[in-house]
Amino acid sequence: MEKNYSSLEKKIKVNFKNKELLKKAFTHRSYINEHPGLKIDHNERLEFLGDAVLELVVTEHLFNKYPNPEGELTVWRAALVNTKMLSEIANELGFNDYLLLSKGEEQDTGRARSFILANTFEAFVGALYVDQGIERVADFINKSVLSRLPQILEEKLYLDPKSQFQEEAQSKEGITPSYELIEEDGPDHCKEFIVGVYLNDKLIAKGKGPSKQVAQGKAARKALEKKGWS
Repeated sequence: MEKNYSSLEKKIKVNFKNKELLKKAFTHRSYINEHPGLKIDHNERLEFLGDAVLELVVTEHLFNKYPNPEGELTVWRAALVNTKMLSEIANELGFNDYLLLSKGEEQDTGRARSFILANTFEAFVGALYVDQGIERVADFINKSVLSRLPQILEEKLYLDPKSQFQEEAQSKEGITPSYELIEEDGPDHCKEFIVGVYLNDKLIAKGKGPSKQVAQGKAARKALEKKGWS
């Protein structure tokens, strides 16, 4: 189905010189496989380029603006360019309405669609770089991605749940959380673990998952919510 990319350009205030390049950024491999006669390639090469451009622009911004150690900047950058963040940004920009997917891929939602949207965002960045150069693409990344940094820093979204709960517990109560396996069930190939997170000997929350690590993360997230620290 033909998409009207001019409406997208108007919405995000970007005007491509090469309209085919813009269309290519939204073309998933599955669409090409389903329409082999089309004279257009999928977006994976643009995604490869866009990933590098995005990381460079974000890294340069963090390096120039913040004197923090390399380890902290690396964690902040990861929070800005991970799949979850990029898919959220792509959704807000309306990218989902312009994807060219196979009929099968169109039915997918959840994590599969998030992955496609994040990759498409990177492909769009690559296409914009090819079409208009680094200054224009840096401006776009600044507005769409780097604008999220203050919220990430304020809410400590760069921390995983376990790290965040540990930091909050040590800061507010002077206690380092501990985790204990409460229950383990199921056959070896399909085990389920229930883990509890404790402050001293007090059980704060439980988490369930296919591994102890996943269960610990879920327990920490529930503990953050229960304590009002999330």
